[in-house]
Amino acid sequence: MEPTEIKAILEDALSLEELHVKGDGSHFEVIAVGELFDGMSRVKKQQTIYGPLMEHIRTNAIHALSIKALTPAEWARDKKLMQPL
Repeated sequence: MEPTEIKAILEDALSLEELHVKGDGSHFEVIAVGELFDGMSRVKKQQTIYGPLMEHIRTNAIHALSIKALTPAEWARDKKLMQPL
């Protein structure tokens, strides 16, 4: 499975402002940014991302998935924290 395939599945299924997918083989990292995550618990955010991908997880096309699901405000804060001083 390719990162572009995962990105297309998530973009079709969810209303996101920003989406980044990287990885290779069967190990991937997803950063999803959207207002839909506002008020959700960390577990609920992850379930929201896992949902559209479950068939691919079941078939082991996706073996490992690291997820960051953030609201736009959380993403803006995280980006500020990652900038060099």
